[in-house]
Amino acid sequence: MLRYFYKTFVCFLTVITIFVSTVSKSAALTVGEERELGEQLLFQIRLAFPLLDDPDIFQYINELGQEVLTVAGVQYFDYHFYIVNSTQFNAFAAPSGLVFFYSGLIEQMKQEDELVAVLAHEIGHVVSRHIAKGMDQGTKVGIATTILALAGLALGAGAISQAIFTGSLAAGQAASLSFSREHEEEADILAYGWMKKMGRNPEAEEDMLRTMRRITRYSMGNIPQYLLTHPNPEFRLDYVQSLLALDDKELSTFKKTDNFSFLRMKYRILSQISDGKKFRNFLLNKLSDQSASEEEKTMLQYGLSQLDRMENNFDSSRNYLRKVIAHYPERSILLVDLGLLEMEDGNKEQALELIRTAYDRDPNDMWATFQLARINLELGNVGIAEKYLLEVEEIMPLYSKVYFELGRLKAAKGDNGTASYYLGKYYLYEGRLKLAKQTVQVALKDPGLNADLRQDGELMQELIEKLEKKE
Repeated sequence: MLRYFYKTFVCFLTVITIFVSTVSKSAALTVGEERELGEQLLFQIRLAFPLLDDPDIFQYINELGQEVLTVAGVQYFDYHFYIVNSTQFNAFAAPSGLVFFYSGLIEQMKQEDELVAVLAHEIGHVVSRHIAKGMDQGTKVGIATTILALAGLALGAGAISQAIFTGSLAAGQAASLSFSREHEEEADILAYGWMKKMGRNPEAEEDMLRTMRRITRYSMGNIPQYLLTHPNPEFRLDYVQSLLALDDKELSTFKKTDNFSFLRMKYRILSQISDGKKFRNFLLNKLSDQSASEEEKTMLQYGLSQLDRMENNFDSSRNYLRKVIAHYPERSILLVDLGLLEMEDGNKEQALELIRTAYDRDPNDMWATFQLARINLELGNVGIAEKYLLEVEEIMPLYSKVYFELGRLKAAKGDNGTASYYLGKYYLYEGRLKLAKQTVQVALKDPGLNADLRQDGELMQELIEKLEKKE
């Protein structure tokens, strides 16, 4: 598995490294050049990073991002926010508004405001164009070094990542992702102000910096300094505390944030990626903690329900989840979770009823919409399933798995041209350009492909050829 991941990442690096050699040799990376670099990255992300991007997770993190952007003002870029499956405590912004959060960082968080504080900090780096400025100092080699730094971050602090990073340093460049003290201060100040504008308590920024200081101290012997992309936690903590001291009277006016969505996301992720035995012990120990709030204890039971479902302990999972639903009867997304459990336990009609109820309550919930499509496919309701998949495509056009399902659906109906079109789109968004090119070509040769899809297929073909030239 590691060998495959390394090989695919090398392909990713080849694409990006050759692309950056085409960037202007001037001393500045323009907004247009940064946007183009971001577009190239966008189609390689899934090839490069082990993402956790189910519709509910993707929708949650991106809605939080848009909340920050609403108060941040007009932007140069279209932002995309992703969660990476990695035990590292890190988050970083890549060129053109691509922002990554590691599951190891989310595991250390206790509340949503902490996540928003980090998210706002990363947006602050993009808004201030710190990445572009870091690249400016080394022109085109500096850009390549930055991308190689992303490679090191994605692969972790093992031998492979160190070899990649050493290779970039051999080019005579330092890691441009390690922000200066001034850049960190600027991003923190922006995040602090945006937190207040959103009505969120900026003390969460202090909480995250305390955690970062603790993690940094603990990890210094294991993780090379150049992988700590956000240095000086002690200094940053001092001046954030100074800002809080000035706002001391105002802090009591901020309302407590509802942490349901955050804790649901956190425990759903951890149930998928953690060692089952250790995670169960953690949840049970926290449940026995007398100081834990009712909200915390309820969501710990949600974590147990997800872990049991992952281990096919359906009765236990169902019991835990029903207790959570009793506490949060208005949270329709829990009905989707229960419906997914029933679907996996073979109770398809019951699953359909639960998920349809959730969808009727909130048609904008893409977790409900996608699962409603899946259960209808299982039941043979192909036309209904297609309707819901197209809704997901409209709202989440970068979600690759929706195109795979549409391709599977069309193939089942015997519409091979349209099936190839959707599979080509799936491969494109997975960063698998060779397969994308082949399947799109098959689609365009089919005389039955409708005019709109044919036009889009031709545009996809042009995009694939453009991306191939960067390889």
